[in-house]
Amino acid sequence: MTPTSPDTAAPSTPDSLWTTGWYRFAKRVDSPHFGKRPDGAHIDLIVLHSISLPPGVYSGPHVLNFLTGQGLDSAHPDFKDLQGLQVSAHFFIRRHGELIQLVSCDDRAWHAGVSAYRGRTNCNDDSIGIELEGLEGQTFEPEQYETLSSLCASLADHYPIAHIAGHEHIAPERKKDPGAGFDWTAFKRSVGWKSHFFPHP
Repeated sequence: MTPTSPDTAAPSTPDSLWTTGWYRFAKRVDSPHFGKRPDGAHIDLIVLHSISLPPGVYSGPHVLNFLTGQGLDSAHPDFKDLQGLQVSAHFFIRRHGELIQLVSCDDRAWHAGVSAYRGRTNCNDDSIGIELEGLEGQTFEPEQYETLSSLCASLADHYPIAHIAGHEHIAPERKKDPGAGFDWTAFKRSVGWKSHFFPHP
């Protein structure tokens, strides 16, 4: 199936895949780390991240615990700097392609931090954040690209998506994820969107 391009995406209307910003095909695990979007927010940006806790360790409970405010082992050296942080994303895609949703896309998840893109600051206000289970700079699994492409196509059918970028593009002085291991060329081909929706080289 060829994903729908944002150029031809239908306007945002209720449909069977979405209920108040929750995606039908995602496992729902609610995070308390969210807020209301500003009035008139134009949700037109998708931001891709990578995360693994501890770094390079996959399939454990730590990422979800972190993103849902359940806390991390304070004695673990890799978790020391994460204590007390309130971070979330709208979606988390595990290595085998499982899709988990933590925050309604109609709400503001806390994933971007200090950021700017396409002439606007505070990217949390009008973006959708997707965390890929992975290590910054390392490669991702085919199942993750498949899930990501399907999700992005559905997002573009429901929201006025016009841009997609990595955390490294919206906060280049602070962040480097998803990094060089993310295959933008293959993803662009898979999702079927035109080049102007993607970061410029």
